[in-house]
Amino acid sequence: MQTFADIWPAAAATIQFAAMLGAAGHAMLTKSDVRAAAGWVGFILLVPFLGWLIYLLFGVNRIQRRARELRGIRRGAALPRPQASGPPAERGEQRRELENLARLGQKLLPERFEAGNTVDVLENGDETYPAMIAAIDAAERSLALSTYIFNNDKAGHLVLDALSRATARGVRVRVLIDGVGSWYSRPSIIPELHKRGINYARFLHSFMPWQMPYLNMRNHQKILVADGRHGFTGGMNIAEGNLVRENPGKPIIDYHFRVEGPVVAQLMRTFAHEWTFTTGEILDGPDWFPKIESLTSDDAHIISRALPGGPDQGINPIRWTLLGALTEAREAIRIVTPYFLPDTTLATVLSLAAMRGVQVDIVLPKTNNLPFVDWAATPQLAWLIDAGCRVWKTTGPFEHTKLMTVDGIWSMVGSANWDGRSLRLNFELNLECYGSAFADRLNRIIDSKIAGANAVTYDEIANRALPVKLRDAAIRLASPYL
Repeated sequence: MQTFADIWPAAAATIQFAAMLGAAGHAMLTKSDVRAAAGWVGFILLVPFLGWLIYLLFGVNRIQRRARELRGIRRGAALPRPQASGPPAERGEQRRELENLARLGQKLLPERFEAGNTVDVLENGDETYPAMIAAIDAAERSLALSTYIFNNDKAGHLVLDALSRATARGVRVRVLIDGVGSWYSRPSIIPELHKRGINYARFLHSFMPWQMPYLNMRNHQKILVADGRHGFTGGMNIAEGNLVRENPGKPIIDYHFRVEGPVVAQLMRTFAHEWTFTTGEILDGPDWFPKIESLTSDDAHIISRALPGGPDQGINPIRWTLLGALTEAREAIRIVTPYFLPDTTLATVLSLAAMRGVQVDIVLPKTNNLPFVDWAATPQLAWLIDAGCRVWKTTGPFEHTKLMTVDGIWSMVGSANWDGRSLRLNFELNLECYGSAFADRLNRIIDSKIAGANAVTYDEIANRALPVKLRDAAIRLASPYL
């Protein structure tokens, strides 16, 4: 009679063989990058027992599947979809090649391009928070606020007090805070919202670690819409570090944008979608979605649309729009971002643009609040510089600014960074804009940053000490998840 000691080696070998074949087959069927598939298959086959286990833990992309499952389970009733429209009509200041970008964009996302908008640039929290609070205080029917970070500090209480006043006068207030971002300050602002009776919710929040994806699928969008008509968006959180004129301990340079015109309805629609997903409540009717006509003032020259992106989408419209803009560029590409870890495709298209004569400027902060992101980015900067891109590091406080212009006509602003977390793992919102006057305004900001920045040279990167090079190369291996 066989004992367990007799059969366990054969059983272990059978389990190992089955698990190895299953993991290798999964890698071959699901990895779109041939090199990634080949690498994982080799690792699984050549590392007994541990190979397939490590693949199951770290190699299986569960983000998109989990995001879709969550959306399907918790979305509730479907929200009305916008009608598709063609690309913006060609105007005097718009080049025909960029109409191709608009056609691409329309295929990526059905949100229509809206004419007759204004987008005002607000510098730091010193201009942004007073403008937001004025809009909150003027609201008569509804307020929708979505933010990643809402700190329990001076800036947070300025906004909190305004929301409290709006709630007291009967305005329908909805506040959506990311489940991770709500804990960036100690104590959290959440008890204060609760105490004041402000209607709030936390996006994908749970105290149970197995129910809360701490690093992935975060709601990174920044939206404020008052009465369904007056909008704000960009990359700025609610934190006193943004009140630069008051000399905070850790100042943050950033820009936000006040939006007027029909595109505000798209900001509201994005908020309503996430609010319904989180709470089950459907926001509808004229309080949230009044009819907004195109503005006719002299400065209402921007054709725009909102670009929401997230891991539940098969094709991320923000990333693909960036690729389209880089491809269509003929004269200049200008990028300002705090975190620059483009994937191989984005980096390749940037390099190709520079090599065919487009002037590519990439402006990054010299002092990053996440040093390891800067370490991971450095090796890739050398390759981009070698291809002809110009890289600049700003001096002074940390730059959280996110701006992009192409050929002085097309612009993109919003919450997304140039990294895998924004373009693959988180829910983001950018604003795509056509209009030379607005692009000129952003380019003047970029010019001022470059004027006070230091150029990064290829030799500077190549001459780093060997331990530093090894550190940066090791951290770069984790760049898809930073």
